[in-house]
Amino acid sequence: MATGNINVTAENIFPIIKKFLYSDHEIFLRELISNATDATLKLKHLSKLGEVKGEIGEPILEVKVDKDAKEIRIIDQGIGMTGEEVEKYINQVAFSGAEEFVEKYKDKVEDSGIIGHFGLGFYSAFMVADRVEIFTKSFQEGSKAVRWECDGSPQYTLEETDKADRGTEIVLHIAEDSEEFLDKAKIEGLLSKYNKFMPIPIKFGTREETIKSEEPVAEGEEPKEEKVVVDNFINNPNPAWTKKPSELEDEDYKNFYRELYPMQFEEPLFHIHLNVDYPFNLTGILYFPKLTKNMDPQKDKIQLYQNQVFVTDNVEGIVPDFLQMLRGVIDSPDIPLNVSRSYLQADGAVKKISSYITRKVADKLASLFKNDRKSFEEKWDDIKVIIEYGMLSEEKFFEKAQKFALYPTVDGEYFIFDELIEKIKDNQTDKDGKTVVLYASDKKAQHSFIEAAKAKNYEVLLLDSPIVSHLIQKLESTKENVSFVRVDGDHIDNLIKKDENVVSKLSEEEQETLKPIIEANVPKENYTVQLEAMDSNANPFIITIPEFMRRMKEMSATGGGGMFGMGNMPEMYNLVVNTNNDMVASILNEKDETVQKELIKQGFDLAKLSQNLLHGEELTNFIKRSFEMIKK
Repeated sequence: MATGNINVTAENIFPIIKKFLYSDHEIFLRELISNATDATLKLKHLSKLGEVKGEIGEPILEVKVDKDAKEIRIIDQGIGMTGEEVEKYINQVAFSGAEEFVEKYKDKVEDSGIIGHFGLGFYSAFMVADRVEIFTKSFQEGSKAVRWECDGSPQYTLEETDKADRGTEIVLHIAEDSEEFLDKAKIEGLLSKYNKFMPIPIKFGTREETIKSEEPVAEGEEPKEEKVVVDNFINNPNPAWTKKPSELEDEDYKNFYRELYPMQFEEPLFHIHLNVDYPFNLTGILYFPKLTKNMDPQKDKIQLYQNQVFVTDNVEGIVPDFLQMLRGVIDSPDIPLNVSRSYLQADGAVKKISSYITRKVADKLASLFKNDRKSFEEKWDDIKVIIEYGMLSEEKFFEKAQKFALYPTVDGEYFIFDELIEKIKDNQTDKDGKTVVLYASDKKAQHSFIEAAKAKNYEVLLLDSPIVSHLIQKLESTKENVSFVRVDGDHIDNLIKKDENVVSKLSEEEQETLKPIIEANVPKENYTVQLEAMDSNANPFIITIPEFMRRMKEMSATGGGGMFGMGNMPEMYNLVVNTNNDMVASILNEKDETVQKELIKQGFDLAKLSQNLLHGEELTNFIKRSFEMIKK
């Protein structure tokens, strides 16, 4: 038996490991399973190279929990270690055996798949254990099994032991303050969280299965069922993202989605299979979910893996912001297991990964639009927010999106931007040569304005996403001679000004008399009265929302734009008075001041009603007054 001190620079590294190495103690299981997987993959690669004598079979990992003995055991059938290797890889803490292995065999193995880069991974065991044992035997012929033990001090013991099979068994004697990890359900949950897709099968206990008996039965009878106990394997060693797209059918992708998110019952709209090996390594599958109002962005997020080891579902910095509403998996050996936000922001490979994902998603969307436009249009409402957000936040995505970003009309037609401008430019170009794109945000609330525009054969878009104000601001700044105006922003003749001038039936003197009468009967703090000559069939009073003010308030409310303080300003409206409407003339000529006020109030309330601005007591009084006027 040999004893000695572990080669560490600190007087006692174990309290440091327990307190500072990882923020979450549950990581110990991920690290130890990863190391066991590493050892097993090494054995498989050496076997392929002919450096292992005999058959290695199908090696597995096993995790055992003994609550009474307060032990957790992690057992592998991998490469194992000699006594000298235990000295080198366990006692010299900062030395990574995985790094050395990859370096040694990099020219012989195309893709080692070794997890590597763990450094202090084994010592994470001391976050939950006050004593750790290792029983290990190397695959090398003639090697002797050894036992290593350490109680959390720098002293260790190393001695020969009886162990017939190659591989390593780590025994954790769980500390009093970590006995929560002796709960089998907790350990199974952690295995499922971190090791669900590890490349080596992981056994954890047994489970009962019901099978049909093979005993012969009489005709018409059902075979008997019997319960059998089978090994419980908690992982899928060959998840869909590790396969080539040519090996998978649509149903395989859907099944994998269900495997990732077993509580998600909505089918994904479509998927994107990622696979790149230069200038970085990246595989994965991303899904566009059907966005719903009750969708929780904190649940069912994209999962980041490193060689099939779960790292995190906080992919900020790796996946562009606008794609973080997607679901799925990204796996890259170029991202470290113990990832930090500051690392991600500074790392060049990560930035390239983010750009690649953006490009790949844009190319997939363009392909879907080109190959099946009708299906793409049907999905638009479910994906538009993601695409519009991407157009605002990523310049390259904005450029690519010109091929597939859709602009739907109130009548259910869909155009890409160039198609839209081509369709409307002859009829919707104003006297200054600017093409005016009319849009509505609510078909029902803005119905009368939409109908007025359609009466002139104008096309009206339906743009109702929460970030539409930001989007049209971006489009106006990048497209020449194009402006967007909401259809209720003014009277239709003022939205697209042509050369024709409508002559007012009221003289300038009459208009000067009328204006203060109207102003005296509407709230000055919210309404600006404008007298305009319009078609005599147009409504007497029309309430409009100044496009600039409304847009700035909306942008301020949704963040990332607008003007400082705009969100706190009161609502401002224009009250446009049609000087060619007979009712307006009646108001001017009415001698009875009470009747005059009633006419103004009725016309004003009708205008408010058309903009969904009449509520509560005002609405009740309007209805009562309307019935009284009918009786007269």
